[in-house]
Amino acid sequence: MEQEIKTIKPEDKNYPILLKNIFNPPKTLYARGEILRNEKCFAIVGTRRCSSYGEDIAFSIARDLSKAGLTIVSGMARGIDASAHKGALNANGRTIAVLGAGIDEKTIYPRENLKLSQKILENKGCLISEYPAETQGTKFSFPERNRIISGLSLGVLIVEADFGSGALITAKYAREQGKRVFVIPGSIHSINSRGCHDLIKKGAKLVENANDVLKELSLPNKIY
Repeated sequence: MEQEIKTIKPEDKNYPILLKNIFNPPKTLYARGEILRNEKCFAIVGTRRCSSYGEDIAFSIARDLSKAGLTIVSGMARGIDASAHKGALNANGRTIAVLGAGIDEKTIYPRENLKLSQKILENKGCLISEYPAETQGTKFSFPERNRIISGLSLGVLIVEADFGSGALITAKYAREQGKRVFVIPGSIHSINSRGCHDLIKKGAKLVENANDVLKELSLPNKIY
């Protein structure tokens, strides 16, 4: 299912407003699927080495926020990111995957999520990157793409992240961009809770359900 890759510049009318207003917005966006100028997006990210608890939480909150009308943004990595996209799709909602590599089918990474990328497009979602087709991801490109994930979004939810997790880089970008950071708490015995609990200590909003997010963002509370 190869779709045309569109090129979008900051001066174009469909370049996302929230992303355009961050420091160092991408000079070029490459997109497959429809990209909208002004939509309510919310990011959900976390560790690749997640627990079943983390997967379930990412899926259910993404599903519920999608039902409430938010577009779910994540990085399509294995683990929490993939679960967030799947939760949105379960609600028949729109989801955006921001990649740190090319978005052509030959280059999409990780390869195990190729079918997920196809489902995102089939459900009127979007794949986005600041890298042209056939660009392989690097240890630099994946952290850099995290500023786009937060930049597109009204806020960012971190689900399971140890110290050093890329999800904490996304949280850092979100704070720099003036976005709200939300965190799912976990067991004090889990290493995947250490980064999350540190964020809570620093003022991030502890979240137990989708309504906590909607209330904090002053959005209609539709989930019960």
